[in-house]
Amino acid sequence: MSDQFQFKQFKIHQDKTAMKVGTDGVLLGAWAKIDNSVNSILDIGSGTGLIALMMAQRSFCELIDAVELNDEAYVQSVENFEQSDWADRLFCYHASFQELVNEMDDEEYDLIISNPPFYTSTYKELENGRAMARHSESLTYKELLLGVANLLAKNGSCAFIIPFSEEGNFISIAKELELYPNRLTRVKGTENSKIKRSLIQLSSSSVLVEENELIIELDRHIYTNDYIKLVKDFYLKM
Repeated sequence: MSDQFQFKQFKIHQDKTAMKVGTDGVLLGAWAKIDNSVNSILDIGSGTGLIALMMAQRSFCELIDAVELNDEAYVQSVENFEQSDWADRLFCYHASFQELVNEMDDEEYDLIISNPPFYTSTYKELENGRAMARHSESLTYKELLLGVANLLAKNGSCAFIIPFSEEGNFISIAKELELYPNRLTRVKGTENSKIKRSLIQLSSSSVLVEENELIIELDRHIYTNDYIKLVKDFYLKM
């Protein structure tokens, strides 16, 4: 894995953190709907800063905050923010999300986005930095959604990518907090593979859900038109 990942409008340095650029982050950063009314965005668990940087590229939003607990990932996020064209719009807090929620008494965000930790069953098989980033007990879905509900502006929305197997549980928890799915895209690697991920955007409005399916590849490294259309503004070879 390279220590750098070059996108069309920014570069990700990833030599300091165990969590590298991956398809999930790019999918979420490209897929999340950003309304024209969005003036503030929060990225929970910034890792390399990838999603926050994608938000900066895609919007004119003046305030794009991120929060990252892991020391190395925090340093990496800050470095990538500072070396981008949008350094004046990006800021990373070095804290847990729970700490951020407790400290942000009056702060609200129009869009909150997160590629949250998961893979509880593989925790012991991963080295510590990567394990913390992927282990949902460091930030459970209930804690994540409760914090999001506290920080989300009245007319705001929140977007996530989670394992498809967790979709029902995640939506149930969200509904308890009066957050309802507005958009839902289920992601498959190929036409004949199982659904792997769910992209979910929620708000306080209970509306008819826009549902669809996204297939990434027709064959090895031969991508579908839908996938190319989604990520072409970011990947160099798309």
